Amino acid sequence: MAQGAWINDFSIACALGGDRQEVGEALASASPPHLRDTARLIDGRPTTVGRLDLDAGPPRGGSRTNELVARLIDDLRPAIDGAIARFGAGRVACLVGGSTTGINEATHDLRTKLDAGAWPPGFRFSRQELGDTAAFAASHAGVGGPAYVVSTACTSGAKAMAAACRLLHTGLADAVVCGGVDTLCDLTLNGFAALESVAPDICNPFSVNRCGINIGEGGALFVVSREPGPWRIEGYGESSDAHHASAPDPSAAGAEIAVRRALASAAVTAGEVGFVHLHGTATRLNDQMEAVLVDRVFGPDTPCASTKPLTGHTLGAAGAIQAGLSLLAMERGVYPPHVWDGARDPDLPAIRLGAPGERPPTPLERMLSLSFAFGGNNIALMLGRG
Repeated sequence: MAQGAWINDFSIACALGGDRQEVGEALASASPPHLRDTARLIDGRPTTVGRLDLDAGPPRGGSRTNELVARLIDDLRPAIDGAIARFGAGRVACLVGGSTTGINEATHDLRTKLDAGAWPPGFRFSRQELGDTAAFAASHAGVGGPAYVVSTACTSGAKAMAAACRLLHTGLADAVVCGGVDTLCDLTLNGFAALESVAPDICNPFSVNRCGINIGEGGALFVVSREPGPWRIEGYGESSDAHHASAPDPSAAGAEIAVRRALASAAVTAGEVGFVHLHGTATRLNDQMEAVLVDRVFGPDTPCASTKPLTGHTLGAAGAIQAGLSLLAMERGVYPPHVWDGARDPDLPAIRLGAPGERPPTPLERMLSLSFAFGGNNIALMLGRG
């Protein structure tokens, strides 16, 4: 575990549920709830989204993103306070992956400015800065160590967890609150629509009928340290293949480098990985690349799944939410379910996609979680029991 860290506690919220208990129960269900909400794009088209119920008065921190951060930290309060008591607030860092911050609120405020000629009361430019999320998170948690946002599109949450491991092993912190948080935003919804990447209905990863993603919102935060805990980040691997601004390298060469590095850093073989949690966006190009990668490294028999039809693609939070779902799956003795129409794409390698409610023959000890982002940015997290 030369590059890893212990996970002492974590919190999670996404379209599957508002807290760890709700999400765990839904994940383990034989009929997990699918995405039900829709949003309307600026061209009038509907698209399915993964929405959380967060509307209960003015949001803390001035944005929906910060309100979700506050709820996740509140769920982690005993673990955070324990770390502060043991190490001091200045030795507890806070790293958050994300992309939306308060941009959605800012766009609505901009409409007010254009219509009324003045910004609405309480408007702050800083709310839409990337660093606002980490600054608010650190303040709400009461920690004083290094605090910053990692924003590398859809790898952000996972990369914040890898960065937390580096802070621990360089001695810059004794504990880190880390993970990813993103909320629904008109800008990102319509941006992905402009790329012709959003699906009108529930996404269908690895199906011959797949036609794009569903945007979701949510987050997962983890308290990691060098102290033993119930779970581990056993290792990680990162790479950047820079094949294209938005399309992955179809050969999966860069993604394979990240996976091989994760295996090496955790000192395990591909055969020792019990499950591969796929990025699985249901776009034509991502699923093609990822199927090639999994087949080449793990073969056709290693169980794997994409949980995007259950959560939506939560962008900067996606890697952290996948990590949280992976821990819940190990805790509850199930495979994360792959929900789709079952129509295999004959042009993809026949990787093994798990079914809802399927249980492993022996307890899962180790899972690999994959995340990929624009610009060929890749990361693989190796997660295991403590």
